[in-house]
Amino acid sequence: MKNVFYLFFVLSLFSCQNKEITIPDSWNHPYQAITQSGDTLFSGLPNDKLIAQYLEKKKAFEAQPDSIDNLIWYGRFEAYLGNYRKAIAIYTYGLEKFPNDPHLLRHRGHRYITVREFDNAIADLSKAAELIKSMPNEVEPDGMPNAQNIPVSTLHGNIYYHLGLAYYLQRDLPKALDAFKACLSTSNSPDNVVSATHWIYMIQNRLGRKEAGDNYLRNIKPDMYVIENTTYYQACLFYKGEIPLEEIYPFPQEENASNTALKYALGNWFWYHGNPQKAQEIFSEIIKGNDWASFGYIAAETDLAKPYVSK
Repeated sequence: MKNVFYLFFVLSLFSCQNKEITIPDSWNHPYQAITQSGDTLFSGLPNDKLIAQYLEKKKAFEAQPDSIDNLIWYGRFEAYLGNYRKAIAIYTYGLEKFPNDPHLLRHRGHRYITVREFDNAIADLSKAAELIKSMPNEVEPDGMPNAQNIPVSTLHGNIYYHLGLAYYLQRDLPKALDAFKACLSTSNSPDNVVSATHWIYMIQNRLGRKEAGDNYLRNIKPDMYVIENTTYYQACLFYKGEIPLEEIYPFPQEENASNTALKYALGNWFWYHGNPQKAQEIFSEIIKGNDWASFGYIAAETDLAKPYVSK
């Protein structure tokens, strides 16, 4: 509870020093989202370091509320605190002023995925994808820098990546495939190659196109310099037969987004290799955890709530 009192105290100090900006927020529930099976989802308490970083971003926003950059960072750190609905409200506030800004659409689309509003995510990310057609690509700074402190993603890549994910969760696999292919074309960065290839491979196999999925694995090499997306790289090497099943299963005990992604990848692999019972067992294990904002968790939840049937 000390984090909550600390946050309240410091916010009170800042509100006395800065002009308070009122951002409309229609969400008035204590939980952040509802799972596709009807369970409510609550965020945990952030640590002191994260709270301090958040307060810096909030202060910058209040000093210059018409700065798109300040809007984005304020929203990103609200989300890192687990306040996903507040982050969506901030991006909505920004989009009322800058309706055609793809950065704001990209981030709001991401958080619509987090709260299981896939139609809204697709609407935002599809619009962003149209807007960037006439724009050069750019490296997107990390909110949570990796160990090398080297950003590995781009604006275009993130828009197509999240659009592909939203379509995947909405069960439109052909459109998801197109989006992830577009994501793959945005950058030759090893991190981008392994993350996009991972989803393309899974989708091709879910569509019954094993040869097409295997074809994309030609881009995966044993000596790639992957900084951040090591789990996707590990999964791709497994798909290719470069590492054995025993190296990734049983799973690591630590609960985090990377390990959840690996669990989902393997569950999916069992599914399209004729063992749906094992896949469901792994998906059920995933949703027993607390990592409900991660993409692997949301995908596992979706597979259990509305299993995909090949056409």
